[in-house]
Amino acid sequence: MERVFLVGVEWKSGSAWETRDSLEELEELVATAGGDVVGNGVQKLESPTAATFIGTGKAAEFATRCKTESIDTVIFDVELSPAQARNLEEVFGCKILDRTSLILDIFAQRARTREGKLQIELAQLQHLLPRLTRFWGHLSRQKGGIGMRGDGETQLETDRRRVQDRIARIQLELDEVRQHRSTQREGRQRRLWPLASIVGYTNAGKSTLLNTLTGASALAEDKLFATLDPTTRRLRLPSNQNVLLTDTVGFIRKLPHGLVEAFKATLEEVVVADLLLHVVDVSHPGAEEQIVAVNQVLGEIGAEGHPTLMVFNKVDRFDSRDRVNLFLERFPRSVAVSARSGEGIPQLLGELGAALKPIRQYVRLEVPHERAAVIARLHELGEVVECDYDGPCVGMKVRIQPHHRADFADYIREDLSTRVD
Repeated sequence: MERVFLVGVEWKSGSAWETRDSLEELEELVATAGGDVVGNGVQKLESPTAATFIGTGKAAEFATRCKTESIDTVIFDVELSPAQARNLEEVFGCKILDRTSLILDIFAQRARTREGKLQIELAQLQHLLPRLTRFWGHLSRQKGGIGMRGDGETQLETDRRRVQDRIARIQLELDEVRQHRSTQREGRQRRLWPLASIVGYTNAGKSTLLNTLTGASALAEDKLFATLDPTTRRLRLPSNQNVLLTDTVGFIRKLPHGLVEAFKATLEEVVVADLLLHVVDVSHPGAEEQIVAVNQVLGEIGAEGHPTLMVFNKVDRFDSRDRVNLFLERFPRSVAVSARSGEGIPQLLGELGAALKPIRQYVRLEVPHERAAVIARLHELGEVVECDYDGPCVGMKVRIQPHHRADFADYIREDLSTRVD
């Protein structure tokens, strides 16, 4: 097991509590990756140092400590530039990783499907491309371990052009994945089954909730990023309405932008969802900060403002409900549950049914013949019940999701109903 030393940064504009909390999370990430944290150090900074991020004096101090304690790997709780990582390796004399590299390594271990592996390889290669010079210099001395796993590993020995070619091929393959997923989605929309995506901070209990609600067998572990590959299952509500539930990858603070980009094929399930179930580990002391982090990622992928039901999970860990009640008061559209014990699940099912009632609106539209893209979009997003090409405009009767109504507002001529059972 690798011996790991963590380096955190306390910004003068931030707080010591935030730094400690972030380092604790980083330690959990290291444990998930299979490393053993034997120490950490923090430096207060107003701004990063260009050459080594932290000050040269503090870097030398930490390096001496790491040599004394036989440290294999030093992980920084920030994102380092290629030059900073190279300079720090010269100072420390051991492997230097940043938070992004660590998260990529965990994803490389966890991906199981072809799609997941492609997404991880793409993110790894994009992250490593500007760092290839550093890897060429000492690749022969590396013995694998944290930060060196995954399908992208073999690409480190190739030249830059071959890496870029591989990135282009992966992107083409992921485009095929998106097309396949779009075809599946069209099939679901024809059935008029609403889609609810389970989102939340990593280790909030999303997979356990999916299993409890649907009887699925999604992997549910007390580890960060236990789920990478999306799982979709059908749920029949007490009202006899069918709902498709999708479990998605957990979010985290400082989630690398490149990783979000690579996982857009998977995260499209969140963007097109009719309802988001935002699962929160209400027992976690940083629950509020985790809610903010999840909302930031939702904004980054274009899912901000989607109808959301807050699900405060792990209430079985409390003797008193005071903390839980505070969250329920702050978020009116919310429910408290224990995905493990089943507490609160009937209330959650009731809220789900109420939230998904107006899932389709039945409207009549008139679209000019030359607006073929609009007609194609209606076929893609809705259920076209009737289509009449006679006359100056194409007359259409379509069932669409409420949040798509604004996209076609210029062509809507009549509301035929406000909901579809």
